[in-house]
Amino acid sequence: MLKKIGLGLRSVEGWMVAAALGMTMGLGAAIGLAQAPAGKPPVVVGQPPDYVSAPAPAAAVPADPFPQTNPRFFTAATPTTQTVGSFLREVWGYDSGRQWKVMAIQTTAAPGVSKVTVFVADKTPNAQVQSVDFYITPDGKHAIGAGSGVVPFGAKPFEEARKMLEERANGASRGAASKDFELVEFADLQCPHCKDAQGTMDQIVKDFPKAHVVFQLFPLIDIHSSAFKAAAYGVCAQKQSDEAFFKYAAGVFDTQDALSPTTEDTVLRGAAMRAGLDGDAIAACAAATATKEVVAEDIKLAQDVGIEQTPTLMVNGRPMPVTSDIPYETLKKIIQYQATLDGVDSGATAETLAPKPEQPKLETLPK
Repeated sequence: MLKKIGLGLRSVEGWMVAAALGMTMGLGAAIGLAQAPAGKPPVVVGQPPDYVSAPAPAAAVPADPFPQTNPRFFTAATPTTQTVGSFLREVWGYDSGRQWKVMAIQTTAAPGVSKVTVFVADKTPNAQVQSVDFYITPDGKHAIGAGSGVVPFGAKPFEEARKMLEERANGASRGAASKDFELVEFADLQCPHCKDAQGTMDQIVKDFPKAHVVFQLFPLIDIHSSAFKAAAYGVCAQKQSDEAFFKYAAGVFDTQDALSPTTEDTVLRGAAMRAGLDGDAIAACAAATATKEVVAEDIKLAQDVGIEQTPTLMVNGRPMPVTSDIPYETLKKIIQYQATLDGVDSGATAETLAPKPEQPKLETLPK
């Protein structure tokens, strides 16, 4: 479910196009590539101070589809090509079928703002080259891309969010106790997409046993009338135990359609009781000012790390949507890639990580 925060609501269509190209959420370069028109790149000549993505094994690499770069298109002192390259490797490196080349880092009319141009193509014969432009703010910490707003930038773009979540994510958790590899799901108990995502989250917990997986409450109060109260009940359920919270959350998801301003107390109290909790005690706890303050802090955390839709999964600070439009194999690949980048053990076995064939859809089955 989408939530309007900050600079505004992203289009579902643009988001899905980016996802279809194997992009990750919230990055200007990803959205820029998704929206880039097809066509020939501008002609540049010369030998650059450039950064090229790491090649695949020689036998699999087609002819270099990119033109040479020209030093006169590198007029900005910052960021360096190495920093841009590290940023792109963090964002795109999980996809071994993609290659790219930094073509320009230029000054702009805005003081301290640099424009970066990157050419991107698949590693296939006669691959079409697309151009991605994004802008770097004077502090070097943010990028601005077409349709994506302001996003983290740098050699380690997800590190700040990772540290923030290590310190402040306090939702019910499953899996490993260590936060070395922390997966934080931001979810709204009244969000239908969050309900649908729970099977995927269960599989992630199973496939990555050394991950610390957190369910972080993020009620979208502008669009879901009962979300705040459902979260408040959840805070009180978690006080009993993480297990009690997950049973309560499952109960809310099961009866989600019945939530309304006139029925919410009955529905939520029922979910608490089915989780083995004292319904009246949990309701009283949920009405307390201190509990409401905890929910407000949960909302503030989601906003501080830039969450714009639920459900969103943060993998050591790296944001990813959890929707049926993105294949689980892609999610799995990105999760493991982030663990590898951060030098942590996800606990995933070789069998788990091996690509699985796509399951046939009903319309493709023989008749």
